Amino acid sequence: MKKNSKLIWGILIGVVILASIIFVFLRAAGGSIDVVGTGSTASFEKILTASNDRVRVDEKNVGWSLEAPDGSVRFIWSGDYSKSPLYDIMLEIDEEPFIQAGLDVSKLPEYYNASEGMLTVGVKLTNDKLTHESDSTPLAGYKQIVENDRKTLGYHMALDHYNVSLGNGNMFEWAKDMQENGVTKEKQDKDIVFVLNPEPLIAAGVDPEKVEGWVYTTVNVEMNGKAQDVYKFLKPVDLE
Repeated sequence: MKKNSKLIWGILIGVVILASIIFVFLRAAGGSIDVVGTGSTASFEKILTASNDRVRVDEKNVGWSLEAPDGSVRFIWSGDYSKSPLYDIMLEIDEEPFIQAGLDVSKLPEYYNASEGMLTVGVKLTNDKLTHESDSTPLAGYKQIVENDRKTLGYHMALDHYNVSLGNGNMFEWAKDMQENGVTKEKQDKDIVFVLNPEPLIAAGVDPEKVEGWVYTTVNVEMNGKAQDVYKFLKPVDLE
């Protein structure tokens, strides 16, 4: 009986000590550990490296872009929110596949910008100046999103992907671990995924089954605390 009591007390003391260590660590980290912010930064750096010359300086939007291999869509993120002319994070999409599928550009909502054969959809985050002036790189631009606009970042558990929300159901996703892609059917060839909300496009005349180069399918997402299947336009890309 005494041995059992000593064992229980030993376990309790160990738990208290562990809790104290965790508490001190959290205090040192500013009160919280941002697993998504930290993890997404490390994996985004690997995505940038694997994308090679598809990552380019974007002078128009004062930042950088990551382009799909077929050139039909780019994810763009600004490096200086005070100078970006339209949005700070966005997708720029070739409108032709959607035009061919029935799109009437004039019927798109105001957050869509149509110019020179391209559709741009995204969000304006702030009007802040560049915070990484001494390190103006694509990764530094992403870190700026993590540090200043953490609410735009998420984690898609079903695919083991991180994502940046571009507003109105649009986003850019990338694999937490590219080596894991292909292990299951769900993760096949999805190192990066350009994601569009089909609803405004369908409302503007698009027949979703006729859009070439994009996959129209359901994606399992969490909404209001519940998992549900919603339709999306997807352009998945395998980088390796």
